[in-house]
Amino acid sequence: MTQLIHQPLLRVTLPALILSVSVSRLLVASESPPNIVFIFVDDQGYYDLGCYGATEVKTPRIDAMADEGIRFTDYYAAAPICSPSRAGLLTGCYPRRVGNHIWVHRADSASGIHPDELTIAELFQQNGYATACVGKWHLGFQEPFLPRNQGFDHYFGLLHNLDPVEVVYFGAKGVPLMRNDVVVKRPA
Repeated sequence: MTQLIHQPLLRVTLPALILSVSVSRLLVASESPPNIVFIFVDDQGYYDLGCYGATEVKTPRIDAMADEGIRFTDYYAAAPICSPSRAGLLTGCYPRRVGNHIWVHRADSASGIHPDELTIAELFQQNGYATACVGKWHLGFQEPFLPRNQGFDHYFGLLHNLDPVEVVYFGAKGVPLMRNDVVVKRPA
């Protein structure tokens, strides 16, 4: 049995409070709530999208979404690397406070976002939203840490990344591509 490392804190984070109030107001102000999409990309710079002025790479779909929605021009990540920055986005907390005391979760990692932590996906569910996560998870690979146990109704993607340091844990079978709890392709 995996021991979960966690120091419970009785708190409501500022981002969680703001999101709760904002979503509640949106639900009251309109008949149906707006669709909300977060796009979180590793190693992408501010100037890599057309909607921010890039010309080297064409990003018409993202540009169209930006034209129809809200485009932020000032933002920060909780860490300069994938696992902790994802943890910060999902919880609104410093990554070390929510079980991400290591930089990147390897496939043999026994830690992840503690199940008692409130995630943004759980807040959306509590406010009547259907939630989905598509892409690389990289926030823990044991059952309590998986996306569907962290507030996502649906998941499609890789639980790990494809870096050589991680692929070795999967041997000849390779890294699985998952749809919810089912392997749909292996290797990915």
